[in-house]
Amino acid sequence: MHETARALPAERESAVAARALLRRIERAALATTLDGAPYVSLVLVAVDLDASPLLLLSDLAQHSRNIASDPRVALLFDGTLGLEDPLAGPRLSVLGKAEPSADRRLLARFAARHPNSRLYAGFGDFRLYRVALERAHLVAGFGRIEWIAGGALLCPGDHAALAAAEPEILAHVNANHAEALALLAERRLARAGPGWRMTGIDPEGIDLRRAGEIARLDFPGPAPSVAAARRALAALFAEARGNL
Repeated sequence: MHETARALPAERESAVAARALLRRIERAALATTLDGAPYVSLVLVAVDLDASPLLLLSDLAQHSRNIASDPRVALLFDGTLGLEDPLAGPRLSVLGKAEPSADRRLLARFAARHPNSRLYAGFGDFRLYRVALERAHLVAGFGRIEWIAGGALLCPGDHAALAAAEPEILAHVNANHAEALALLAERRLARAGPGWRMTGIDPEGIDLRRAGEIARLDFPGPAPSVAAARRALAALFAEARGNL
């Protein structure tokens, strides 16, 4: 039985909160091991549909050399930016192993999240990594501190069909619904102005970007299939246009 099926209700609730935090942050502190000691660096991060972290790293970087010797890593996602009391805000530490991947779909997903990476993604010394999650530590504010098993943290279900449909959905939305994206950003996120593009869709929501800004909109509930994701997206657009 898959580990997510054995997760307790409280752990599932914490996993949903942890994934929401993980999906809306574009950078993290990466901890690797250098000569038996911890080494921390700042990296850009994207996530796959199941919420597995994706990293695009240069082989010349110290953290990449560290991973080659010991693939165990930790990533800290800090959701406390802008809070008067940062320790009252959420943060998530994920632990796992960084595994090189030649999957072009994952590289395209990273590049959609970080458009500037297209300038160097094709260089011979850059490599994409997918982090195989083993466990995570969620601090969601004072008094709410929990460990989450890696299997429970991952978004449950088979996402292959939605992953295959994602490029077509993004192309259609960005070509035909730019005004709806702008309305969503304004009315749901108080981020007024044109220029927003959709960079990703997954069973739990959509990712947006405008120049150097990113934004995340979660669906009201899970949308595990292509049809369900399209319905959830259409509902967001209808809400933004005031049709609901």
